[in-house]
Amino acid sequence: MLINCVAYQHGRKLADLPVADISDYVAREDTFVWVALRDATPEELAEMQAEFNLHELAVEDAQRGHQRPKIEEYGDSLFVVVKTVEMKGDELVLGEIDIFVGHNYVLSSRHDNSQGFMGVRARAEREPHLLQHGSGFVLYALMDAAVDRYFPIVEALESELDEIEDLIFTGGSQRNNVERLYDLKRKVTTLRHAVTPLLDTIGKLHGGRVPSMCVDSQAYFRDVHDHLSRINATLDSIRETIGTAIQVNLSLVTLEESEVNKRLAAWAAIFAVLTAFAGIWGMNFKNMPELDWYYGYPMALALMFGTSFILYRRFRRAGWL
Repeated sequence: MLINCVAYQHGRKLADLPVADISDYVAREDTFVWVALRDATPEELAEMQAEFNLHELAVEDAQRGHQRPKIEEYGDSLFVVVKTVEMKGDELVLGEIDIFVGHNYVLSSRHDNSQGFMGVRARAEREPHLLQHGSGFVLYALMDAAVDRYFPIVEALESELDEIEDLIFTGGSQRNNVERLYDLKRKVTTLRHAVTPLLDTIGKLHGGRVPSMCVDSQAYFRDVHDHLSRINATLDSIRETIGTAIQVNLSLVTLEESEVNKRLAAWAAIFAVLTAFAGIWGMNFKNMPELDWYYGYPMALALMFGTSFILYRRFRRAGWL
């Protein structure tokens, strides 16, 4: 679906265009066209391919969707794939924005994403001194908006990790804690799939041999690269902390089992003494003088319970009971 189709000249809006007029404005030297699509159909992409003279392989990737974040050069044009991330309930949902960039045009097509980029266009139009850099600045603005939306997701993941860590040491269900930690690890991995490939490729847009349409915007792309580096470092830290938290959780489970085993061993020792005494006096030998003693039975009980009490006190002092 077509969202916007606008021509700009010297950083200022020139006109809203019908699709059929795009090629006429693209042919002008001092004008560039910015088109935004949402969930584009193959027919719409084919129409845009004809108007902008897009490379067929880039169009094919855009039609298929579910591409890995990447930046590819096709002659004097770029094809950029950026993943969008949204938190819906407790789940992370990945979307995608495909961006075609030439010297005097930008075509963006977003998929599976409910958040639009109208604010990006409004921001760019408020800064004509930057928008006059042309398609390179528009590409930066779109990438920057997508990357900035990663930060709230990262903060939400950090908050969830802090909450789980508190539960680990305050008596929460250990099984539930491990399940939540693995679910959090899955979310971090999902976000890394959006961040890491883009971080590896965005270096093409600043420093070294940079596509001509991005030469004047290298500083801005370096800023996006810095943001991605920060996010990637934070995700690495979260992953390491999750691994440590899982180990701590398992260690606490082992300690709890050890405490239970101590208690069982202590009670077993006490009852073993009682069993030993009862076994000796229950053998019914003739030459056992205490069996004929008038006070033999109470003394046997006193000895059994006295020994058990002494053992109980010693185990209590040792922390086993």
